[in-house]
Amino acid sequence: MTMTLRKARTIIKHALAKGREAGMKPLSVIVVDAGGHPIAFEREDGASPGRYAIAHGKANGCIMLGIAGSAIQARADSQAYFVEAMNGLYGGAFVPVKGGVLVRDGKGGILGAVGVTGDTSDNDAIAATAGIEAAGLVAEA
Repeated sequence: MTMTLRKARTIIKHALAKGREAGMKPLSVIVVDAGGHPIAFEREDGASPGRYAIAHGKANGCIMLGIAGSAIQARADSQAYFVEAMNGLYGGAFVPVKGGVLVRDGKGGILGAVGVTGDTSDNDAIAATAGIEAAGLVAEA
């Protein structure tokens, strides 16, 4: 199974809907494939223009390390030098906070990742998870 454009659009639609339902600030959502390549992105009205880079950095970090944004944030707290080195290796496209969520299939294989930005990192992860689950996939936040 691969991450399709149809699945990516479903994830984005439901992540944004979760944000609106919960009264979150305007969100931006990106879906990347297992290689970190963008499949789809949307930025809600009122979201700042720099949100693409942040959303991509959250998703990219998950793909490059194969772990969830919460695990990356914990690693940043405990091993700041490691995370700083990873950010250098990945050309600055690595944002080590929650809101990056791995997308897995039912067998545990990584299909891609979702990066959400615009509200608190915890809320960003909630929106991403809602989108992933609505697409019938498994979220690892």
